[in-house]
Amino acid sequence: MTLSVRNVAVAAALGAALCTALAGCGGGGNSASGSGSGHEAARMGTPGTSTAPSSAAPPAAPQAAGSSPAAAPPPAKAPTLAPGPNGLTPVFERAKQQTDKTVALTFDADMTSDQGPRAADGEHFDNPQLIASLRTLKVPSTIFMTGRWAEEYPDQAKAIGTDPNFEIANHSYSHHAFTSPCYGLPSLDAAAARADVDRAFAAFRTAGAVNTVPYFRFPGGCYDDQALRAVSTAKVTAVQWDVVSGDAFAKDPDAVAEQVLSGVKPGSVVVMHCTRSAAPVTEEAVRKIVPELRKRGYRFVKVSELIGK
Repeated sequence: MTLSVRNVAVAAALGAALCTALAGCGGGGNSASGSGSGHEAARMGTPGTSTAPSSAAPPAAPQAAGSSPAAAPPPAKAPTLAPGPNGLTPVFERAKQQTDKTVALTFDADMTSDQGPRAADGEHFDNPQLIASLRTLKVPSTIFMTGRWAEEYPDQAKAIGTDPNFEIANHSYSHHAFTSPCYGLPSLDAAAARADVDRAFAAFRTAGAVNTVPYFRFPGGCYDDQALRAVSTAKVTAVQWDVVSGDAFAKDPDAVAEQVLSGVKPGSVVVMHCTRSAAPVTEEAVRKIVPELRKRGYRFVKVSELIGK
């Protein structure tokens, strides 16, 4: 099955209304057509030796007195995949080593560049209780954060980005599409797309996050060869997923938990959300998912560990 077919299948699972309401985040797929062979070759890239871009590993910010947890040093070298054909950005979906029962829970911290007024009116694009539960449950996790989210919640971005339990990956600054069509999102040209990635890393630095990694998740999961080429100079690995949680706008945490539990395989990447207004039952679902997967023998890891296998 080609990558585009698989992504379309995932998008269908979420439903058109859901994707539109979410402005395309975590919608599950490459909704634009592209040369399938190029996508496949990039996706099947091998672990490379490139290091995180300078924007992904800023100097550690001083830890405020009495704050917790203690800040960890920035990762010296997060593993990435080798570039695909013609230097295309490589794409990672699931660990090649699929016998080790590891799974990565990933959470998209979404906020678009124009949602400031909604936040000012009291809409919550954060989910501190989810982060607290992940700490309590001791679940290493990867947070795909938009730069706009980091600007809106700098204290939380710093707390997440200085906690060794987490790593922060790039989900763009503006949450605009890197290819079109993509669930109605406004699209960026190649130059603007590349600048958008840099702007997000800069927002993480400004917030004081140090546990950042050179991974990138396309808004809406939408990409084609042109999008892969546009961000290739950022030296990032694009990270997709193979398990859709269905947490976006869900009202039944049991249904979300069951969807994850039925889809997880060794080496899986699960996409969830860290946004109260858009995913109100995620925290409760996680408290059901984690003990059950551990009972089944799974170990939770960050995306960097899966890529490094």
